[in-house]
Amino acid sequence: MRKSFAVACCAALALAGCGSSTSTGTSGNATDGTVGVSLILKTLTNPYFVSMQKDAQAEAAKDKVKLTVSAGKQDGDTQTQISAIENAISRGDKGILITTNGDAVNSALARAKKAGLYVIALDTSPNPPSVADITYATDNEAAGKLIGQYAATKLGGKKAVIAMLDLFNNQVVSVDIQRDHGFLEGLGIDPGSKTENGKESKTGKYSGGDYQIACHQPTQGAEDGGRTAMENCLSANPDINVVYSINEPAGRGGYDALKAAGKQSSAMILSIDGSCAGLDNVTSGEFAADAVQYPGKMASLGVSSIADLARTGKKPQTTGGLDFFNTGTALVATTTVTGVTSQTPDQAKSACWGG
Repeated sequence: MRKSFAVACCAALALAGCGSSTSTGTSGNATDGTVGVSLILKTLTNPYFVSMQKDAQAEAAKDKVKLTVSAGKQDGDTQTQISAIENAISRGDKGILITTNGDAVNSALARAKKAGLYVIALDTSPNPPSVADITYATDNEAAGKLIGQYAATKLGGKKAVIAMLDLFNNQVVSVDIQRDHGFLEGLGIDPGSKTENGKESKTGKYSGGDYQIACHQPTQGAEDGGRTAMENCLSANPDINVVYSINEPAGRGGYDALKAAGKQSSAMILSIDGSCAGLDNVTSGEFAADAVQYPGKMASLGVSSIADLARTGKKPQTTGGLDFFNTGTALVATTTVTGVTSQTPDQAKSACWGG
């Protein structure tokens, strides 16, 4: 997510939050070797971002880092984030970890970099990516491919009638494009564009047989949005048997709509997130598969990277072949399929978030 995922995932992760700051770790005196780091999140009520806070605080305690945590009052609140960036500069922090609420924070981050702070974006690259020194995130396209490959194999050659429950239809967000396109690529379908959703051929061949795209509907990454989107899709084509959802809340809403129509057993839902609740959805059969991500790992690695940079001068590096540091993904399903590596929900629970 995202936004949130979400939103990333995510706008995919819209919640109310707290705009205050909290600090953890030892005293911030430069003479005692403590490193000051600011963690600036979208909100502090969404489980995705709470897991970032929790793991960052645990890493700060180990690394002798004074961590200051701030967040927007709600998704999209850039002014509170700008204030937190300015405070980090005034404190003389060594670095900032941020899940940005929008491009309005870019100028403040540029000032932070000019002042010598190292900026790490978490979960989603800013626009443009160069606003941050490096991004720690899930490879969202790879996550989409995993659930697409799983769906293609699980269909066993049957015609795929596909509902695409996307994030938006009125704005372009990288996570929305990457997950959507990755899913289609996993099915063996050309997305038709590198920058927009909905440009693929609406009928044709996937890797296992014929396919039809029944709909592309926006969900805003929310349950109510997912339900409305799925209702619209079923009105367009009641024979849908494959449902892609941008994130778990959208997938849960989609399931509710399928259940209300008596079609929950005839369509498989495939999602991306990796929350403990999402793993429960896989266990119960509401989701056929879920590609998981690790928000806490993004934050803890960010803390340790800035601490290491401050003490040794060593800068973190992007993952080979990518323009960001890939924090990993894995497929979770109760039923294995040939050629696609997966974990069971029980195996994945040790790293789930929001539990």
